[in-house]
Amino acid sequence: MAADTADPRALRALAHPVRWSLIDLLDAEGTATVTRCAEALGESTATCSYHLGILAKYGYITRAPGGPGRDKPWRLAGPSLDLSVQGADPGAEPAVASRIAAAALLDHAVARIKENLAAGSALSKIIGTTTWLTAAEVQQAAAEIEAIMDRYSGRGTDPARRPEGARQARMLAAIALTPDPQAEPGQRAAQRSGPSWH
Repeated sequence: MAADTADPRALRALAHPVRWSLIDLLDAEGTATVTRCAEALGESTATCSYHLGILAKYGYITRAPGGPGRDKPWRLAGPSLDLSVQGADPGAEPAVASRIAAAALLDHAVARIKENLAAGSALSKIIGTTTWLTAAEVQQAAAEIEAIMDRYSGRGTDPARRPEGARQARMLAAIALTPDPQAEPGQRAAQRSGPSWH
């Protein structure tokens, strides 16, 4: 079962920091039991079990084969996750849920990057610029950045593709046009509608 991100309930299920931490853990380790999740996240097994259940309900994770006893392992249902809602009215519930899920992902990712910086990691690189783009150029730039990320994406599901010394890395890109100051308020809302997050 794959997550149906056209369903606002499925998108809103991602608006919780513990669920993003669980997704990160499963992505890093391949599979994990409730007990392992609780140990790694510093949460109770009851908390992890609840949030894993929500992720499973909406198709983000699934049971992995193997494991003795009742504490069966979980794994991600797919290698990537698209939080965008194509063609939706910006005020419609799916688009609103998409923005809420994307904001939760962004909060989680930025928190992880800040932790690395606070730890003095020399391997954390932050690259940014401010320029002027058209809407079409935003789409083109996003596709080019996504192509770079795709070069490394297979390493998440296939450990054999990871070079020696490779560690889990967060690659994050965001491009946002400022709203047109000449636009009407309704048009400004449309200009802020959902980016694509993977």
